[in-house]
Amino acid sequence: MSERGDRWLRAEPVRTLEAAAAFIEEVGLALLFPADKPVAPSLWEAIAGPDAEPFAEGMNEDEALAWDFKDALPAAGLAWSGKFLHGRNALLAPALLAALYPGAGHPDDHQSLHLSQEAHRIAEALLFGPQSTSTLRELVGHKGPYDRAIKELHRGLLITSAGTAKKNSGWPAVVLDLTCRKFAVGGTLNHRYATIRYLETMIGVVPGELARAYGWTTAAARGQLDGLVADGLAVHTDGSYRLS
Repeated sequence: MSERGDRWLRAEPVRTLEAAAAFIEEVGLALLFPADKPVAPSLWEAIAGPDAEPFAEGMNEDEALAWDFKDALPAAGLAWSGKFLHGRNALLAPALLAALYPGAGHPDDHQSLHLSQEAHRIAEALLFGPQSTSTLRELVGHKGPYDRAIKELHRGLLITSAGTAKKNSGWPAVVLDLTCRKFAVGGTLNHRYATIRYLETMIGVVPGELARAYGWTTAAARGQLDGLVADGLAVHTDGSYRLS
């Protein structure tokens, strides 16, 4: 859809942290790198342009910049970062994050959510401060349960990337922290605002797409969309919803 391209593409390539933050603020949410599913704006395309293929020649300057921004944006409180959209690395603007955050904004928010034992254990460990992924992985032990637990906590928006920590060898380890410690969240759940932001960015939306993006039921997503139509804020034509 050309309207999406007009909405997602930058007139000038993103080369600074401030420009990356402005891009995320404008689109609300974005993948780190583009994907066939889900279709969404990506920070990579804002950096490299729509015709570039990520990692076509390995890790070059543009890929490194995207990875750096992924951790630097949340470290500076400019955008939330984690595996949110279909389990892929994504970034959310602070206002959208606040509208979707499910807890009260307390460090023990995880206790009120249905999570695996491993996810609760990681959240408990983060009560004492930010931790590197290597440290948290040792806490859980096995890679499979650890990866699933991290995805749970990211999908629930309870934790975020928060910078990196140097290791003795290899790539720096990502540092994770509680979302409520890095961002102003809690008691600000606003599904209407989140629905409007999604429509602004995605242009035309069906309920299932909105539901998958935010982890809602299809019925709940349709209810939000129909509510906007009833209030004259959106229209529903040919099975798709868009802002009026």
